[in-house]
Amino acid sequence: MPNSDALEYAKQLVAQSKKITAFTGAGISVDSGIPDFRSEGGLWERYDPHEYATIESFMQNPTKFWTMGREIAETILRAQPNAAHKALANLESDGKLVGVITQNIDNLHQAAGNKLVVELHGNYLRAYCIECNMEYVGDRIHQSVVNGEIPPKCEKCNGVLKSEAILFGEPLPEVAMTKAIEMCRKTDLMLVIGTSLSVYPAAYLPQLAKNSGAKVILVNLEGTNRDSVADIVLRGRATEIVPIIVDYQGPIVYPNQE
Repeated sequence: MPNSDALEYAKQLVAQSKKITAFTGAGISVDSGIPDFRSEGGLWERYDPHEYATIESFMQNPTKFWTMGREIAETILRAQPNAAHKALANLESDGKLVGVITQNIDNLHQAAGNKLVVELHGNYLRAYCIECNMEYVGDRIHQSVVNGEIPPKCEKCNGVLKSEAILFGEPLPEVAMTKAIEMCRKTDLMLVIGTSLSVYPAAYLPQLAKNSGAKVILVNLEGTNRDSVADIVLRGRATEIVPIIVDYQGPIVYPNQE
């Protein structure tokens, strides 16, 4: 846990700020039971992303992606928002948080109650047909994958479905990136939570906020590639630190907790 002076300074910045933006990565969802794909024991140790998670490999053999996707679906479908997610939702309902920019695909910010969520890497619980573009929203398709329908097919044309989650080799969604840049330029405080800031161009967003006059608080369990951009660096779990600095008093949800 960071020292009390750093936490107190962070609390003061949050209290004084009026246009806060959160930028989140995998670390905010770990205590909801969703491990970081890049961490030891993570998804990329069991599935080579170049073989299973590129747009080229998907188009050649979508069954491979959805075989891996079954494991992703099982994890996401049972996950629940934790105290860090809920603290950000409360901050938005209080009128201080203008929105969340996330690299996550797990839909937990929306489940916690955040209304404005900019998803740079898409949302795993949305899918579309690669033939007719029919859209599917919610967990029904992914539940069918868990039950063995691999790859899932379109009800309209029987084409293969693709999750909206961005694969390697796909560009970031232009609309989402444009909105994220706009938010960074207008914020007065950015909370960077649970990201190593190693995936570009998203990793530049805190610097953009800083260049536009915002303060930056970085919350992460380990060091990042861009610690120097932060006014305050708080080492620790998102579920421990974020509720403290935004003055949220509520339940902490850990994996497998009812």
